[in-house]
Amino acid sequence: MTQIPSNAPWSFPLCPEPGAAPIDWSALEACFSVLRDMAGCRQEPEFHAEGDVLTHTKWVCEELVASEAWRNLPRQERSILFLATLLHDIGKPLCTVEEAGRISSPGHARKGAQLARQLLYRPDPPGQAMGLPAPFHVREQVVALIRHHGLPLSFLLKDSPQRALITASQSARCDQLAILAEADARGRSCATRQELLDRVGLFRDFAIETGCGGAPYAFPSDHARVVYFEKPGSLPTYAAYDDTVCEVVLMSGLPGAGKDHWRAANLPGVPTISLDALRQEMEIDPADDQGEVVARAKSEARDHLRGGRPFVWNATNITRPMRRQLIDLFRAYRARVRIVYVEAPYREVLHRNRSRPSPVPLAVIDRLVQRMEVPDHTEAHSVEWVV
Repeated sequence: MTQIPSNAPWSFPLCPEPGAAPIDWSALEACFSVLRDMAGCRQEPEFHAEGDVLTHTKWVCEELVASEAWRNLPRQERSILFLATLLHDIGKPLCTVEEAGRISSPGHARKGAQLARQLLYRPDPPGQAMGLPAPFHVREQVVALIRHHGLPLSFLLKDSPQRALITASQSARCDQLAILAEADARGRSCATRQELLDRVGLFRDFAIETGCGGAPYAFPSDHARVVYFEKPGSLPTYAAYDDTVCEVVLMSGLPGAGKDHWRAANLPGVPTISLDALRQEMEIDPADDQGEVVARAKSEARDHLRGGRPFVWNATNITRPMRRQLIDLFRAYRARVRIVYVEAPYREVLHRNRSRPSPVPLAVIDRLVQRMEVPDHTEAHSVEWVV
């Protein structure tokens, strides 16, 4: 498994230093307009008698920076946790519904993770003045914490608590999730707060017992990991026999990110199925229906797979469902799957796109940015992030 290097230490200028000045909420709301959207977003009083989402967020952030666990972390980790805590409920204004007199926000963690990635990749000018966009390795840790922030409070309700923790550990650190969740529990007014804190304690213990207290769960092999996530009910300790017969490289990234350049430099001579090339050959505009292009590409892929020949599938593949349907196809023919995700700064992506013979419409790129899901190790035998 290849991981992006953690580069030079980074910190968020508006993250308070332990024991220093209080949180500057005026500056934070100027940096993230989405915080203002949280004001007035109602929550179920039984669980959040403190008030709206912004009030809850402020309470949670105050609890975080007061905690010894957070104060004892290195500076970069404090910034990551502070940003994740600040943004952990930004999906609620988009997901909150009221039915039969009850208020809920189904799916807000997933929506919040997508929105946070967008904000930290393509921030407004105020955000840029505050050290954003965030470096890739920082951003993705923040996003993963937001995506799984509710797990310590809900893991016992899962069909398989162990599987839920192992899955989360592949992108988020469970010890950091516990710190965020404890602040989340303390930063609310409800009758069950002590019960929530007890759950966080159980989560900490269970994560350590499971083998993912502060690092990703270590599988016997990459293939064992793939089989585990493919087959519900399988054991994480099962050392699955590697029966793969060829490798398929699945490219992923925005138009103009540099996928073609990486492929030409690293996999010269390997057959490539390029959706861009097929569109040009078939004279189909990128904004039109892509059904015929994809059908043609899959037909060519099956020819390679039946022959056990390695090849590259080169397209944006920017969301997990897009990748999943392709990976299912490749795995049906016992292929080993290697995802290569390529990213460039947003402005560079736009510049490169304008230089193309057939530029992708800006509206299409922006829709992809809004939906962007960076691949993780639950999806394939290996994942490489080229940033």
